[in-house]
Amino acid sequence: EEALTICFDLLKEEGLCLGGSSGINVAGAIRLAQELGPGKTIVTILCDSGVRYQSKLFNPVFLREKGLPVPEWME
Repeated sequence: EEALTICFDLLKEEGLCLGGSSGINVAGAIRLAQELGPGKTIVTILCDSGVRYQSKLFNPVFLREKGLPVPEWME
């Protein structure tokens, strides 16, 4: 769920349409940054696009069927 929320936020706020693997990488980078604190540089890879996930990751019907969060803007 954390990766999904990050994917949705990055699409809405930054215009980046990413897949789940990229969402997991960003979630890990955020956690590491919080753990290490200010003044550190964190690098991650956005390794997949969300284009291939339009029928699932960006489909509100699919998300609801799986009990996953659906962002308001997707309704």
